[in-house]
Amino acid sequence: MNHVNDKENQNNEVEEMDTQEVETVETPNDAGGGDGGGENRQINGEAQEQNISQDAEMEEDEARSEATFKYTVQNFSKLKESQLSPSCYVRNLPWKIMVMPRTSQTADRQTQRSLGFFLQCNGESESSSWSCYATAELRLLSSKEDTEPFSRKIQHLFYSKENDWGFSHFMSWQDVLESDKQYVKDDSITLEVHVVADAPHGVSWDSKKHTGYVGLKNQGATCYMNSLLQTLYFTNQLRKAVYKMPTESDDSSKSVALALQRVFHELQFSDKPVGTKKLTKSFGWETLDSFMQHDVQEFLRVLLDKLESKMKGTCVEGTVPKLFEGKMVSFIKCKNIDYTSTRVETFYDIQLNIKGKKNIDESFHDYITTEMLDGDNKYDAGEHGLQDAEKGVIFASFPPVLHLHLMRFQYDPITDCSVKFNDRFEFYEKISLETYLQNPEPTRADYTLHAVLVHSGDNHGGHYVVFINPKGDGKWCKFDDDVVSRCTKQEAIDHNYGGHDDDMNMTVKHCTNAYMLVYIRDSEIKNVLQEVTEEDIPQELVERLQEEKRMEQIRRKERNEAHLYMSVQVLLEDSFDGHQGNDLYDPDRALYRIFRVRKQTTLQELLEMLADSLKYPIEQIRPWPFSYRSNQTCRPTLIDIEADLHKTVIDVAENQNPWNVFVEVVPPDSGLQALPSFDKDSDVLLFFKLYDPKTKRIHYCGHHYMPVAAKVQELIPLLNERAGFPPDTELVLYEEIKPNMVERIENYNEPLEKVLEELMDGDIIVFQKDERDVMYDLPTCRDYFKDLFHHVEVTFCDKMIPNDPGFTIDLSQRMTYDQMARAVAQRVGTDPYLLQFFKCQNYKDSPGHPLRCTFEGTLKELLVYCKPKTPKKIFYQQLNIRINELENKKQFKCLWVGPKLKEEKELILYPNKNGTVADLLEEARKQVELSENGSGKLRIFEVNCNKIICGPKEDALLETLNSTGTKVYRIEEIPRDELNLAEDEMLVPVAHFYKDIFSTFGIPFVLKVKSGEPFSKVKERLMKKLGIQEKEFEKFKFALVVMGRAQFITDESDYHINLMDFRCNPNQVSASPKPWLGLEHINKAPKRSRFNYLEKAIKIYN
Repeated sequence: MNHVNDKENQNNEVEEMDTQEVETVETPNDAGGGDGGGENRQINGEAQEQNISQDAEMEEDEARSEATFKYTVQNFSKLKESQLSPSCYVRNLPWKIMVMPRTSQTADRQTQRSLGFFLQCNGESESSSWSCYATAELRLLSSKEDTEPFSRKIQHLFYSKENDWGFSHFMSWQDVLESDKQYVKDDSITLEVHVVADAPHGVSWDSKKHTGYVGLKNQGATCYMNSLLQTLYFTNQLRKAVYKMPTESDDSSKSVALALQRVFHELQFSDKPVGTKKLTKSFGWETLDSFMQHDVQEFLRVLLDKLESKMKGTCVEGTVPKLFEGKMVSFIKCKNIDYTSTRVETFYDIQLNIKGKKNIDESFHDYITTEMLDGDNKYDAGEHGLQDAEKGVIFASFPPVLHLHLMRFQYDPITDCSVKFNDRFEFYEKISLETYLQNPEPTRADYTLHAVLVHSGDNHGGHYVVFINPKGDGKWCKFDDDVVSRCTKQEAIDHNYGGHDDDMNMTVKHCTNAYMLVYIRDSEIKNVLQEVTEEDIPQELVERLQEEKRMEQIRRKERNEAHLYMSVQVLLEDSFDGHQGNDLYDPDRALYRIFRVRKQTTLQELLEMLADSLKYPIEQIRPWPFSYRSNQTCRPTLIDIEADLHKTVIDVAENQNPWNVFVEVVPPDSGLQALPSFDKDSDVLLFFKLYDPKTKRIHYCGHHYMPVAAKVQELIPLLNERAGFPPDTELVLYEEIKPNMVERIENYNEPLEKVLEELMDGDIIVFQKDERDVMYDLPTCRDYFKDLFHHVEVTFCDKMIPNDPGFTIDLSQRMTYDQMARAVAQRVGTDPYLLQFFKCQNYKDSPGHPLRCTFEGTLKELLVYCKPKTPKKIFYQQLNIRINELENKKQFKCLWVGPKLKEEKELILYPNKNGTVADLLEEARKQVELSENGSGKLRIFEVNCNKIICGPKEDALLETLNSTGTKVYRIEEIPRDELNLAEDEMLVPVAHFYKDIFSTFGIPFVLKVKSGEPFSKVKERLMKKLGIQEKEFEKFKFALVVMGRAQFITDESDYHINLMDFRCNPNQVSASPKPWLGLEHINKAPKRSRFNYLEKAIKIYN
């Protein structure tokens, strides 16, 4: 902490109070004074309070934005501890003066005593989430008439960890006691604070009560969106039209129109800040997009365009252009002949340049300033040829609502990034734009300021707020996300000009300034700001929004009470039909009937609920909860209904949630009035499955209660009846114990409790006909379940299609590569040898290395690379050549360019791995289209950074070629005239560049030149080869680039080709580039602006 010992510094050096544990004493100050003692004298007396409207209610008084209050310290000479004044309320927060004696060491090690003076905000609050920005002037008053107080200014964001701010050394103790200033009178001093505070965040600030309006919650880096939404909301005519857009049949999650109606309706009728998540969701923005600070002008245009489209064909069609559309005329007027070219353009907003401009008038003058087209830049007036001309724009009409974007964010070519200009730029509450019109309009172009959108910070982020004059009457409000507060005209306008204030007025921050202004035409103000009443909102929209709110409240209640409820997932016996796996059903595919019940519901109440829902009397249903056995099977188990009837469901379920239950019901055709009784000690519940080896399918055959002492033989007639077999059919029985473990039951004359391993309710018996002599692929159910154990569902995705959902096949993990390839080829409809497969990368959903067709492992080995607990995935791609051939080839990517040099195309070639460049060119010939009268021969070049050099020779091995960094290989057809070169001819590399020879662009090429020929002939061939107009070619400059330096050919008529100029110097390092011919001209190819190049273009997708 800096100590202030120097009187000269005492006006501007601000210090933080050491946030230390100090003993604070709240003094009543009743010890003296001739004006009547007590607290009221210090704080609430008429002399102490200023800037407060006397007729304001006390509650509103406490919400005021500024106040002045005093505190008198009695017995000043005996001040030992810190003292706090009573509270003065500003913005509903308690503010106190904190005063204390401080000591410090001076430069010459003398101890100096000082007066510590701080302003404390919300000091007793336990909350850590509040904050409040304020500026204040701390004053020490003199008792001498007509003497200025000693004052120092502070500005600070007060929050829980820094809830006081001020000066440890406000003034030296000696200076306080100085007699001529008379700061001390009767051993007391009076301290005064004038504080101006913004509305606080994180405390219960009631925006609706204080202003009549509510704010919008900030869900990320979308503050400017909130500012813009508030601005559009207060454009009342637009709000009225938005309400009237037909959205009855719109999808509530995707409709931008409905989402905007919802936000506007809540802003109008809610008492709390309004959320915008549904709105950004309707834009189709993912979470990340919400946090990308898009350009406000772009966002506004896209949003208005969406609304305009939605309003087409409705009673509010044309509202958007009617409100926001103006017209300007672009013209080019020739100076020496009577010829003018004009074009009328519409605009929804105007971008004003502020750099070097003092105010809004200067920016408008700059906007319509004309540009002279002369010299090298003459205007092509068609049949009149090149002419001196004047180019400019003039406004034809201004709209009722004028959006002005101040160009504070601009691209800086020096730093190659966006920068923000914080320069001072003045704008006014009233402006007249008559001067900038081509012809006067029926009503004057006089405008009143309606909204000021403000940004604090630099180009890397910052904070956005908006000041709005809702009724156009000069009464302003500040909308800072969820907090709305009243403010002065000066705060809304003057404080947002930007720039440095000479008088060190700390109420204005240098980086806080306006970036967009909204003006309303005076003649249209009543219309644009017309009142929007409940009658203006269609009843069906109101009802829909109310219903949404009601459903939301129900869902919120459900979420809040979720911990009190559990899910009971019920399966009836028909859910077991058709199941081909282990146990009775597949938990991932089961269609449960779900009952949401309170955990404290009794089993009796649950049974009554189930009986009522399933439409069975209670005596005709019996629950059998599923439970996992130690061998990983899931089977129905018994509930002791008599003992558990009055227990809570959560206890009976043993805390399982959800709780899966098989509910047994009386079969409809049985004629039974109740379920048969079940003796838990002597009966067992068995389930039956029939295996058909012919079809390799399992058929569910119901359940049965059997006495545990019954012999296995007694099951045979029952099973034959269930299967529809003759009663004397011989059967083979198996017990399904667990996956891949099915045991045959050998002795049918033994009781069930002896034959079945650990007999339990829910055991499954699988049976089949005894057909020993018939040959089947999977003859027994044991074989079937063993095969099933190795089955796996694999999803095959096409590697060439991004995010391909693919198709899923049920395969055996024991399959070989060939078996898998055949299965996939059959599904895709191709030859297995025209498929290449790729394993998943470790724990990623993307293709890894290609799989060789000679792979000798099993499918199981390929799937170990897939993410656990996700569908197994393998990638494939279809080939043009057989996989066994491909594996002996090398993939080679290169470029192909046609004779007109217009565009490059990527080629993917597959020459033999041990082949040469000649083999590569032969492969390329199969894929490209050669010229009709061309040579039919190909050649290869190296291209690096848009410059060209000779490629490898035809006998060079492909393994010696490598594309690294920006180097690529390019193949092209050799023009006929370049097939055979004479001794005095050579091929010269040619490249395009602009200003700097390292700024190359476009497609480079080689050109044949002849020793001694005039450069004019070379130019003719260049123009023909490039296929460009003579007028355009005239702008080209030519340079010989040697050793990284450009030697411009200034006198083209005298220059003749010297082949030595294009040959490498013998003394030159071998790696140095060969000399080349440079064509210097502007790059006219469409190029993405580098301004904020990391930012995606804004889109509203729905």
